[in-house]
Amino acid sequence: MTLVGSGRCQLSQKPLNAAIRCGNVPTMLDVQCVDFVSVPTRDLARSRQFYADVLGLPASTLNADEFETANVTLSLWQPEAEGVPFTPNTAGIALRVADVESARERLTARGVEFLGDTVDTGVCLMGFFYDPDGNVLILHRRYAPR
Repeated sequence: MTLVGSGRCQLSQKPLNAAIRCGNVPTMLDVQCVDFVSVPTRDLARSRQFYADVLGLPASTLNADEFETANVTLSLWQPEAEGVPFTPNTAGIALRVADVESARERLTARGVEFLGDTVDTGVCLMGFFYDPDGNVLILHRRYAPR
């Protein structure tokens, strides 16, 4: 069954057990998918331009501060407008691409500066860069099976 709306989450038709299990460990929630990830910003206009024009992500039809990927929405958020101190996400948001080197070349041509060379972990390739607010973004491609 596909969820109405995003069309990205696939749900099982199986009935839920009283205790959801992950392997042998019971879990408290039946998390179906991740709907959005907050991306802190100090300047919404600058971030909208970066995510739309530099990265080429489609804007949400419902909210100008949200950008869609195949499986999750990136939601721009101004923490300081809510009295929360601004802190960029330095852990990183991994954006799966078909070819890290090709995507890296396209972004470099658009002025993106990468943080060193592409990293090969033995299971995936990763290219790290910052958005205009210092949030770490990662071009990512797994090439080994999970």
